[in-house]
Amino acid sequence: MSSKEQTEQHVGQKRSAQAAETQNYDIAIIGGGVVGGMLAYHLAKYRSHVVILEKEHDAAMGQSKANSGIVHAGYDPRPGSLKAILNVAGSEMMEEVCRNLAVKYRRNGTLVVGFGEEDQKNLEILLERGKQNGVRALSLISGQEARAAEKNLSERVTCALNAPTGAVVCPYELTLRAIGHAMDYGTDFLTDFAVSAIHSGTEAVCKKSASAPSEMDEPDAWSEAENGYCIEAADGRQVRAKIVLNCAGLFADEIAAMVGDTSFHITPRRGEYQLLDKEAGDLVTHTIFRTPTRMGKGVLAVRTVDGNILLGPTSEDIEDKRNTAVTAAGLETVAVKESEFFDHVPLQMAITQFTGLRAHGDQGDFIINSPRPNFLNFAGIESPGLSSAPAIGLLAEALLFGETVCPSGAALVKRAGLAFPLIEAGTLAPARKEEWKPQQTERVSFRELSLEEKNALIAKEPAYGRVICRCEEVTEGEILAEIRRNPPAKDIDAVKRRTRAGMGRCQSGFCMPAVCEILAKEWGVPLTEVTKKGGGSYILTGRTKGAGASEAEKSLAGTADESEQARELRADKAESMPREAYENGGAKQ
Repeated sequence: MSSKEQTEQHVGQKRSAQAAETQNYDIAIIGGGVVGGMLAYHLAKYRSHVVILEKEHDAAMGQSKANSGIVHAGYDPRPGSLKAILNVAGSEMMEEVCRNLAVKYRRNGTLVVGFGEEDQKNLEILLERGKQNGVRALSLISGQEARAAEKNLSERVTCALNAPTGAVVCPYELTLRAIGHAMDYGTDFLTDFAVSAIHSGTEAVCKKSASAPSEMDEPDAWSEAENGYCIEAADGRQVRAKIVLNCAGLFADEIAAMVGDTSFHITPRRGEYQLLDKEAGDLVTHTIFRTPTRMGKGVLAVRTVDGNILLGPTSEDIEDKRNTAVTAAGLETVAVKESEFFDHVPLQMAITQFTGLRAHGDQGDFIINSPRPNFLNFAGIESPGLSSAPAIGLLAEALLFGETVCPSGAALVKRAGLAFPLIEAGTLAPARKEEWKPQQTERVSFRELSLEEKNALIAKEPAYGRVICRCEEVTEGEILAEIRRNPPAKDIDAVKRRTRAGMGRCQSGFCMPAVCEILAKEWGVPLTEVTKKGGGSYILTGRTKGAGASEAEKSLAGTADESEQARELRADKAESMPREAYENGGAKQ
């Protein structure tokens, strides 16, 4: 496919995602995090029309963006709980899922370290619990054995639980690839769709409706008002769906309350992190945990799949679901607690800090139920939620389509003690797409190619010969590819999450202007319309000096002396989109 054809295709994808009329769907997933993404990945194999509704400007913008990226072995959850069952199953599934979606995964193993006799007793409890949960190859080791595995561990460590099935993954990469795969097979993804109301039964009457194609629907399938739910966004958009899956993370209790379910409450649990430069990468190989407490698994030290060292998090229950501020006290807590693991923590190599909010439910377990017909909650999915996500997707498949269609998911349903299907009979037909495959096309990572491979790629696609991010060696070709594939990158942080441009030592100090220009060209907007993370997070507000237009602005106006290749790279030669349309994820129809 030529660059021009790719451009036309990706512009078409973006425009089709935002319809002026109400769309009818079989299934609406509220929440574009890792749970919503894995549900969409599993459900995309069926001939049901699915939509993901995300209140932010991109996928993985909540707790799926800011967490530790740990695939837990499964020794910690209470035996028989949903957390235990889905954690172990998800951990076993994760490697294959990551391979299918071309997501980075490393089985590095976990060490839960202790400091004395009391910790030794607690680790023995974890060992027995892990065995009951079905975790493979668990063992207790001495402090000396732990230091043999991790040379930088403190002499104060006296014992450790060794869990070799523990692993690490990039949580936002997994989310984006799962949603992208679902979109490739027909799932719609609506961003900036902040759900404000849900109507059901005779109240589910939306404004002018345009039925989305579904091979299982009869022409008059939506003629009765009682069929399904009408979901309204704060900006006035509406979606209608037969089935609603509530995967709204921190806001899952608020979504449930819209249909009358007030049976649970979500409390944001704040965790602050320090991220160290890759030069500190030899600090640790395994994921290192402290013996857990009632507030969670405590701080950890881990080398991410990309080679950085991640330290944290703190654990503090707060009320504000949007408070992601980093505090001096939080970072000091991380520093003090990490010093229990290591005699020297190279905090001078910190390149950034961030805060994540975990959706802590008040039920003591994941909340998976159906409070009213054809409405399912997947709530309180805190740790080990990332580890459990592939299994939750499989579970949802069985809950929607039944035991015969999804026997492996049905086995999880039975173990969890849930009934299935959790929807009204006849709501969905289990017809599968013959063309569906679990694999996704590999992405090009320029920095990982050999010199010969790099030269061959540049000869074929010259954009790969222009390095935009020097810290992470990210090329223009990689950024263009991520803008053009599903789900398309629409802002600076979206490019960062997909390519790592801006995630290096300088934290986008050098590459941000170039990324802004690429986004402006591809999306057909002025530079002043490019945002950091959607909404009002504009990078530029106007010119401070000089009357000349930038090359991006000239290109958009059609006045630049461009090469044929530069013209092909332009996303839109037409009039620039208004700011409102760009915020909603696509150009005007």
